[in-house]
Amino acid sequence: MAAAGMQRKQPQRKQRSASASATVVGPAVRKKRKLPVAEEKSWQKAGSKLNEEISSDSEPEGPARKRNNDAEEEIEETPQEKKLRLAKLYLDQLRLQEEEKAEEEAFERDLIAGRLKEDVLEQRGKLQRQIAKNLQPPDSADITVLRGHQQPITCLVVSPDDKFIFSAAKDCSIIKWDVASRKKLHVIHGAKKGMEDGHIGHAAHILSMAISSDGKYLATGDRNKFIMIWEAATCKHLYKFTGHRDAVSGLSFRKGTHQLYSASHDRSVKVWDVAENAYVETLFGHQDVITGLDSLSRECCVTSGGRDGTVRVWKIPEEAQLVFYGHQGSIDCIQLINEEHMVSGADDGSVALWGLSKKKPLATVRQAHGLRGTQGLEQPYWISAVAALLNSDVVATGSHSGSVRLWKCGEGFRRLEPLFDIPLVGFVNSLQFSNTGHFLVAGIGQEHRLGRWWRIKEAKNCICIIPLKKTNAGDTQTPAEGS
Repeated sequence: MAAAGMQRKQPQRKQRSASASATVVGPAVRKKRKLPVAEEKSWQKAGSKLNEEISSDSEPEGPARKRNNDAEEEIEETPQEKKLRLAKLYLDQLRLQEEEKAEEEAFERDLIAGRLKEDVLEQRGKLQRQIAKNLQPPDSADITVLRGHQQPITCLVVSPDDKFIFSAAKDCSIIKWDVASRKKLHVIHGAKKGMEDGHIGHAAHILSMAISSDGKYLATGDRNKFIMIWEAATCKHLYKFTGHRDAVSGLSFRKGTHQLYSASHDRSVKVWDVAENAYVETLFGHQDVITGLDSLSRECCVTSGGRDGTVRVWKIPEEAQLVFYGHQGSIDCIQLINEEHMVSGADDGSVALWGLSKKKPLATVRQAHGLRGTQGLEQPYWISAVAALLNSDVVATGSHSGSVRLWKCGEGFRRLEPLFDIPLVGFVNSLQFSNTGHFLVAGIGQEHRLGRWWRIKEAKNCICIIPLKKTNAGDTQTPAEGS
């Protein structure tokens, strides 16, 4: 029985071993042993940590992964979220546009405020742009020489747009030049002896010239007491004004109008309305011949009185005049710097700066161009021309010393300091700055414009265009105080 029982148990053992071997070798699924709950949780935590470590080491997060995540987020974005995001973008764009618009408006306001301030200072005669500190001496090779007149140049003007130059000379001719091409555009020839009656133009030395601020009219005056009015664009003759009893030595248009002021050796100043071809009035006061005249936008003009030693400001509506004393010699030239300040030159070699509020010069430079003659008999070089860059601190003077000299006006126009010399041989009979200040034009002659006291044979009767080189520093403007 026992043997039989053992025999019975043996097949069961064989069966169990066979089934065990079948589980190892065969494909049948093995039954998992059920673990306790606490142990199972600890194993799950360990597995999750292991998975995290493996994923971070084996698969680093790069741009491609980020893009995939972003794409997933976009895909997962709901319509409501998309609307909200687009609304935010639109609001951001509007805010940026409004900020840019506000910046532009603020910039425009600053520009307008600056322009208004400049206009107010200009009207008050206190605008003084600081330009002199940026100027540099030009190279001699850069100076352009224009030749066309047969005799010494006596006067010239630059058109308001700086495109043209009009020049006149003792040969009674007028030439219109193109600044860009340096060529003659038109020539008005002077009358020959015996042909004066039928000739349209001047038959005597032309001493003065002016152009209106709109560039429409050109006026010229000569030794024969006549004032000729021309159409500046075509050089067509329009009118002839008669009334002066001696040579017409100064002409100037009031800025912004067609009102013309004329000065003469007959010691009078006359007012004309060119647009109406009409005479207005005559002003008297000088005790000697008037040698120069200038005006700006106010209804007044300034004159230099030659040997009477005075500079006068004529207030046209009030029919009054202010008289200034300062030079010791004949005052031969004058020009306004702004509405309240002017510069003048005399044959005693002095250059003076004036303010309308003081009867004496604010600044005077004696022997501005040096001395000439043998030792012990030296005489100063006459100042034959002055020019001022409008509403700035730059002034130019000319003589026959062999150069044009540029000066810097100090603060309040109380000082006059030399900047540099520009070599030019001959009598500098006329000087004119361009309206933009980019160049200076000089009219050169072998003789003085008012006589034949000396003759410089090596000089050429020509016009010189001198470029004004500036550094990159920006111009500043300050009110001219203390005057």
